[in-house]
Amino acid sequence: MSITRVLSPIGLGLLLGVVAFIVFGPLLNLALWAFAEQWFYPNRLPTGWGFSFWERVFRPRAGAWTSLFNTVLVAFSAVILSMALAIPAGYALARQALPARNVIMLLFLLPQAFPNLPIFVNIAAIFYQWGLNGTLIGVVLVHSLPGLVYAVWIATAAFSTVDRSLEEAARNLGASPLRTFAGITLPQALPGLLAASIFVFLDSIDEFTGTFFVGAPEITTLPLLMFNASMGGNYQVAAITALILLIPSVGFMLVIERFLKADVLSRVGR
Repeated sequence: MSITRVLSPIGLGLLLGVVAFIVFGPLLNLALWAFAEQWFYPNRLPTGWGFSFWERVFRPRAGAWTSLFNTVLVAFSAVILSMALAIPAGYALARQALPARNVIMLLFLLPQAFPNLPIFVNIAAIFYQWGLNGTLIGVVLVHSLPGLVYAVWIATAAFSTVDRSLEEAARNLGASPLRTFAGITLPQALPGLLAASIFVFLDSIDEFTGTFFVGAPEITTLPLLMFNASMGGNYQVAAITALILLIPSVGFMLVIERFLKADVLSRVGR
């Protein structure tokens, strides 16, 4: 047996070990902090375990339930607003011969092309003049801005994969354009649209900067609660909040993997 054949599995194992450490190491540390009662230097592991910090986080006065409610409400509202704009925009970009189509697609990427901080600071200044600072509507609007990027691009790709021959057959049988869209086009594009909705939802529940400048202190979400706990040295509370945010992220990513097929991905940006 050659030395190359021996070292190859060892190298692969080491590489997989490094990748696993990079991916799961922070998650393991997060889980340790979430259940640690006492953990002081120089101890490598917590010296006390329990659930007292979980009980503390979910006390009525702690604000976790209010933050969770605001997080979910804002995320669902951002999904509704983003998809209400993305579905007609995606259909038009996919099916109509629009002038400067590539420029229009590029414009939807501009919010992601610049650092978030100056964008949200300027949005906060504008919203202050309009009386939207510290309001739920203002937070939903600022969450919908980055969500439109995912929504429009994925919706455009989803409508591009629709079989036009089925639409033509429905029209030949006397179906109206609206009925053809509702009965033929929309069901075929639905998996991609669901994936776009999930992307917008996940982006919204993790959004911190926009909520901080537009909503705080009147509107508090879980990312804001986690930030305040971290700045105050309450690492257990921050870890618990992070785990709560992690649950829908992992669950919905599994759903995205099921609905976002290769044919849709291949058409993103086209």
